[in-house]
Amino acid sequence: MFDFVDNYDVLGAFWTTVQLALLSAVGSLIWGTLLAAMRVSPVPLMRGFGTAYVNIVRNIPLTVIILFTSLGLFQTLNVTLGAGDDFKTANFRLAVLGLIVYTSAFVCEALRSGINTVPVGQAEAARAIGLSFTQVLGLVVLPQAFRAAVGPLTNVLIALTKNTTVAAAIGVAEAAYVMKEMLDKEAQLMAISAVIALGFCCLTLPTGLILGWVGKKVAVKR
Repeated sequence: MFDFVDNYDVLGAFWTTVQLALLSAVGSLIWGTLLAAMRVSPVPLMRGFGTAYVNIVRNIPLTVIILFTSLGLFQTLNVTLGAGDDFKTANFRLAVLGLIVYTSAFVCEALRSGINTVPVGQAEAARAIGLSFTQVLGLVVLPQAFRAAVGPLTNVLIALTKNTTVAAAIGVAEAAYVMKEMLDKEAQLMAISAVIALGFCCLTLPTGLILGWVGKKVAVKR
């Protein structure tokens, strides 16, 4: 029943999915952290930018963002984000960029929820001994916010892993792309769907279980 799988590079497709997820997760964590810092910043311009970015990006479909990175940046403006302008390589990089742009808004909100769990008195005490806003954020607030936000960040990571399927729209050969290729050539819808679903379960279920355990271990005891 599953003999057709040998004719397709399913493992390679899921490896591409893993690469997309990991690279996008790192970029989203960095940019999302900066956005969270902007959203709690005492500077009105930075707060305004962070708020506008999150509210706008969260309400744009991910497919639109991914298509814009390929059609707008690559094909119109010749942006490739690195050496070489091979179509597949450039679209992989641009898919990562699109996923970072989109996911970082959710990372920001997850971290902001963690920041809100930190008692205000701790930040006030840090400012009272002469620490700047950046020092208070980096030394006092964010370390506790990350520990409190492990659960929400885990949900964002799982959603990001599943969202990598959108990259198939611009020709990135990840799991959904190979699934479409198999559906076009094989008459086994149920078997193909089962293979792809099982692959994503193997990626997301361990992630949720491991990070859920980590979240309990590092949770701040109040």
